[in-house]
Amino acid sequence: MIKAVFFDFVGTLITKRGEEVTHQNIVREVLRKAGREDLDVVEVWKAYEDASSRAFKALAGKPFKPVRIIDTEAMGEVGKEYGFEVPADFWEIHLRMHALHGELVEGTKEVLKGLRERGIHVGLVTDSDNDYLKAHLEALGLLEYFDSITTSEEAGFYKPHPAVFQLALKKAGVEGDETIYVGDNPSKDCVGARSVDMSSVLYDPEGSKRELWNECEFIISDLREVLKIVEEL
Repeated sequence: MIKAVFFDFVGTLITKRGEEVTHQNIVREVLRKAGREDLDVVEVWKAYEDASSRAFKALAGKPFKPVRIIDTEAMGEVGKEYGFEVPADFWEIHLRMHALHGELVEGTKEVLKGLRERGIHVGLVTDSDNDYLKAHLEALGLLEYFDSITTSEEAGFYKPHPAVFQLALKKAGVEGDETIYVGDNPSKDCVGARSVDMSSVLYDPEGSKRELWNECEFIISDLREVLKIVEEL
């Protein structure tokens, strides 16, 4: 019997499209404050995404380093390349734009509400700074839907390190084999969940991660399929 369902955040409950819009607006505001509105926002955004992505990939499973530092360093790297200074309030810009432009995956609130109505513990387990996550959840109206929230900042490691998932289980008071973890990254979400005996569910709406499906026990294209999986297990 499933007693708890845990979710990843970015790419699982909020769309990658919304993240792209958010990050483009971060770049636009940074360039405005730096007096470099002559630069192409999309070009600078792509450079920023590349720098940030490289940094996060290198930290997978490693000890936690604040996201605010990672992203500030990534923007600083891009600033040197394009010739602008990163504003001192970069992280405040980051938080504000995430609060303004986040977009929920279709069915998110329906699924979270449906699980709670079934008496199932609903948790969030994500690679995030606490302040970023709280601001984003409040803006999206999601904070009230979770019984527990576990971040890599709290756990001291990034996924797929088992410590992140072990802390989530401890908070919920359940064993791994009584739970499901839903995420969009096979290497981090499925591998990490399985390391503590959670059943792993990959949310892959476009089937773009087919080559890594074997890392996960269930593959879904619609978040609402989680409710069916819970009923069957």
